[in-house]
Amino acid sequence: MNTAAYFDALYQQADPFHYRSRWYEARKRALTLACLPRPRYTNAWELGCSNGVLTAELAARCDALLATDINQQALAEAAGSVSDCPHVTLQRAHHPGQWPPGRFDLIVVSEVGYYLDAGELQQMALQLDDSLAEDGLLLACHWRHPFDEARSTTENVHRLLRGGLLEAFNYQDEDLVLQAWSRQPTSVATWEGLR
Repeated sequence: MNTAAYFDALYQQADPFHYRSRWYEARKRALTLACLPRPRYTNAWELGCSNGVLTAELAARCDALLATDINQQALAEAAGSVSDCPHVTLQRAHHPGQWPPGRFDLIVVSEVGYYLDAGELQQMALQLDDSLAEDGLLLACHWRHPFDEARSTTENVHRLLRGGLLEAFNYQDEDLVLQAWSRQPTSVATWEGLR
């Protein structure tokens, strides 16, 4: 499968994943945002931002947000979603081959890992580890059911992304896995002096 060609064909239709119309997608965004342990992040990165629906909601929690996607049409739609967010940078990139400089205190990998084969996924996991700030959070969310275009399983994606990091949280249901990892223990209660 040529990933770029697949997404080029997919984005011939508006909102091909129905991010704006499906309750599944709205619920997944709400879960993602609710699970973030900090109210605000300094420098965040969303891989595979698609049409920017999640990007716009993450933007409200970030001082600076880089959002990348492989598809130019998706990025054009994302530009509309974040038109009132000057602190969001949209960039076309094919990961792991193209990689931004710097380190991020929040990295969101949502519904993109299984489009990579084992070698690409392993490379991306290593590069994500290098890009994660010392106090950063790496969050991944993926569909649990097999589909034709998947080149890796969700279980393998999350196992590789975790690497040597500590688990910050883990939510699973029949359809999705939402997990995050960090270098340091993550306790909102500790940060707020409740324990």
